[in-house]
Amino acid sequence: MPLPKSDWNSLTVEEEYVIVHKGTERPFTGEYNKEKASGMFVCRRCENSLYPSDSKFDSGCGWPSFDDEIDGAVRHETDADGRRTEILCANCDGHLGHVFKGERFTAKNTRHCVNSLSIKFINAEKWNAAHPDTPV
Repeated sequence: MPLPKSDWNSLTVEEEYVIVHKGTERPFTGEYNKEKASGMFVCRRCENSLYPSDSKFDSGCGWPSFDDEIDGAVRHETDADGRRTEILCANCDGHLGHVFKGERFTAKNTRHCVNSLSIKFINAEKWNAAHPDTPV
């Protein structure tokens, strides 16, 4: 369950640059690029559930990559340049990154390229204890 707006997490300057001002962290620097544990990735600002860990894969692009999202959790919007599709948290409109299709990295043929600064990881044990009706 996402946090109500009044309880959104405070952001560092770097997190605000990415989430609010639609910035991008440098490739291969994010804390979740190599994360392989089982759990759930949630929005760093509002804790909306975004990506189960089983949708994460190593694309080699330097950012966490996912080939699927939780239904209704991620909003897709054409970038101002008209060439890319931005992905945002459907709850708080926080910038997550971009989605690319047709690259053939996975059977789903989709790559959500996500900034680590936009997400938090909750390991399966902690997630399952708090969300017994939706375990990972």
